[in-house]
Amino acid sequence: MLILAFESTAKAASAALLKDGKLLSQYTQCSGLTHSRTLLPMGEDMLKNAELSLKDVDLLAVAHGPGSFTGVRIGVSMVKGLAWASDKPCVGVSTLEAMAWHGLAAGGLICPVMDARRNQVYNALFRIENGRPVRLTEDRPIALKDLAEELKAMGERVFLVGDGAELSFRTLTEQGIDCVLAPENLRMQDAWGVAMAAQDKEPGNADTLLPVYLRLSQAERERQERLAREESGK
Repeated sequence: MLILAFESTAKAASAALLKDGKLLSQYTQCSGLTHSRTLLPMGEDMLKNAELSLKDVDLLAVAHGPGSFTGVRIGVSMVKGLAWASDKPCVGVSTLEAMAWHGLAAGGLICPVMDARRNQVYNALFRIENGRPVRLTEDRPIALKDLAEELKAMGERVFLVGDGAELSFRTLTEQGIDCVLAPENLRMQDAWGVAMAAQDKEPGNADTLLPVYLRLSQAERERQERLAREESGK
């Protein structure tokens, strides 16, 4: 099975080709340009260099969140468009699950963390079993202090990945938790992890592919807070 996968939930964007579980190629770009300008051309160039085309692809995959609201929308919208145009199956993958694949070599307890601001992270916990990450918790926004309490109760060494790894490392080690910070080349999300996580997912189509937001956007939160203040002032 040939999978074309995309990741655009954070600052860097990437595309990957995976054939029968083996990485054929991956293209990553962190140029400061918007993902709407870089993501599709990366996929097109990668297919061309592999002497393949979209018609050769069996499954389209994308990280559908959590992450940057704009980045998630761009990635999901682009893959929906490709799936519609080519009549290909597609699947959305948790950003956190995709990152957990970076913990294969470390083994044990894997803790993907993405900075969600306001002293919170987007997080889920996984354990490496039989050469793959096995989910222990659902994706959730969680306060760092609450995550620290949960990990302390588990009493295991923790492998941290994600753009919130450094922030979490400082907080968790201060709480006496045994943490290992993933090296930079494994820390951030990429399309290889998306493709790996997509392999055993039930494929859908463009109609069923939707973004996953774990909480409201900042603009919506501020709007609700303003409305609540106005209501209480009446």
